Amino acid sequence: MQDLLVPLYNLPQPPSPFSDIIVRSVFSAESERATAWVKRNFGQGWASEFKYAANQSPVSAYLAIKDKSILGFACFNTAAKGCFGPTGTLESARGQGIGTQLLFRALQDMRAQGFAYAVIAAAGPVEYYERLVGAVQFEGGAPGFLGSITPKED
Repeated sequence: MQDLLVPLYNLPQPPSPFSDIIVRSVFSAESERATAWVKRNFGQGWASEFKYAANQSPVSAYLAIKDKSILGFACFNTAAKGCFGPTGTLESARGQGIGTQLLFRALQDMRAQGFAYAVIAAAGPVEYYERLVGAVQFEGGAPGFLGSITPKED
């Protein structure tokens, strides 16, 4: 998988927010429930990263919520400082722009915290990130630093 670099100083304007979906930082009172939701829908690895981001100060974990139900999440500064991800949207809620709203919220907060660039580690849809936020591929970005993480145990 390819790591991508996003110049946060040149971040485009985000799409208009939803009228019925809230995208916000996770609250400490809900972090355990939200972490359990991430684990149930995306696995233990992403849940551990979400939990780490939810317990940082400032918080670097975000939720997309509709009618008190979680539809998606995003975080940054988990695998390494300056890295966006992981992020995920329920399969039933995909294609509505929820992931895009989560992406922009996290990248805007990274910029506000003083980051000039964000790394999207092991980017899935490379063209999506290139088109939306001006992400670029770079030499040495494949397989990227996540290739050096210890393998999963059987």
